[in-house]
Amino acid sequence: MAINLQKGQTIDLRKNDRGESFDLSTVTVGLGWDVRQKQSGFLGKIFGGKEEEYDLDAIAFLLDSNGKVADLGRTVQAQNGRQVGLYGGDVIFFNSLKHPSGHIWLTGDNRTGAGDGDDEQIIVKLDSLSEKYQKILFVVSIYQGRQNNQHFGMVENAFIRAVDNRGKEIAKFSLSGDSTYNGVCSMVFAEVYRHNGDWKFRAIGEPHHTDNFIDILKNYTYQ
Repeated sequence: MAINLQKGQTIDLRKNDRGESFDLSTVTVGLGWDVRQKQSGFLGKIFGGKEEEYDLDAIAFLLDSNGKVADLGRTVQAQNGRQVGLYGGDVIFFNSLKHPSGHIWLTGDNRTGAGDGDDEQIIVKLDSLSEKYQKILFVVSIYQGRQNNQHFGMVENAFIRAVDNRGKEIAKFSLSGDSTYNGVCSMVFAEVYRHNGDWKFRAIGEPHHTDNFIDILKNYTYQ
């Protein structure tokens, strides 16, 4: 049975206090959310209306022993002709889905949050990850949230969870939006880090007003 974490709580990923052991050869970090339904008036009930889409993006920073991203990747030209930076480095996001090592990848980009279960997943082969990576930071940002006046105060049932290679849920951290998250467009949700040769999972829930994860990344670079 998974442990429901509180903000700031840390657990061991391989074995919990209940004596359960977990297979960390492949760990799925799943993120999910729902958009709070708007209260519709009389005309809305008659004619209906399409709810606006919320594009929440899951991002992972691979950090070294100094807590920094050592490789920011390179700039390439995308299919639409635009220049895309951070490609092939230690930042996993919608324009660079898979790490060059092959040991961590993002499964895709969900732009609505519709449906049950995980909306986005980052999969990590923790037991195979190079020792030079001491921590993985998981961030969620609302794409163009500032422009569209979308924020975590409008998001409910948001969560991050860790599932082991056998499909056993290890831990889950839930965060339901309320007025305290109004104007918050990004969230540092959690981190996984090495400790005495094993892996720990910490629930963070650190809010940021920016809707661009690059602003958060700047705190974790050498530049």
